[in-house]
Amino acid sequence: MRQRLPIVLAALWWGSLTTLGFMVVPMLFAVLPTPAIAGGMAAKLFTAQTWLSMACTLLLLLIFRSKEALAQVEYARIATVLIAFGLLAAVLVEFAIAPHIVARENLKLWHGLGSGLYLLQWLAAGTTLWKVSAPQT
Repeated sequence: MRQRLPIVLAALWWGSLTTLGFMVVPMLFAVLPTPAIAGGMAAKLFTAQTWLSMACTLLLLLIFRSKEALAQVEYARIATVLIAFGLLAAVLVEFAIAPHIVARENLKLWHGLGSGLYLLQWLAAGTTLWKVSAPQT
C-alpha cells in the first residue's frame, strides 16, 4: 500500500491539473456566453485545484520525509524537490497571482505569469508521476 500511494497521489495531482487546465477551462470559454462568466467559473475551479494540489503534494512530502524512504527509493530525493516546487507554484498562483487576475489588474502580465506557473506545476506533477511509477531496479 505504501508503495502505491505515491503513484495514486501523483496521478491525481497530474490528472486533475491536466483535465482542468487543458480541457475544462478552454471548454468554459468556448461554451459559456461571455468571457466574464467563464473567467469567474474558471477562477473557482482553479481555487479548488489549488487545494487538491496542496493536499496531494503535502501527503507526498509526508510519505518521502523519512530517511528510510529516501534510502530505499532512488527517485525520492528528486521527487521531493519536484513536489515542493509544485506546492510552491500552486500557492503562488492562488495567493499571489490570482488576486491580481480577479481584480483585472494588468491582466496580460498576471495571466501570463499564472499560466506559466501552472504549466511548470503541471510539468513537476508529470515528472513526479513518471518518477514514482518507474519500476524499481
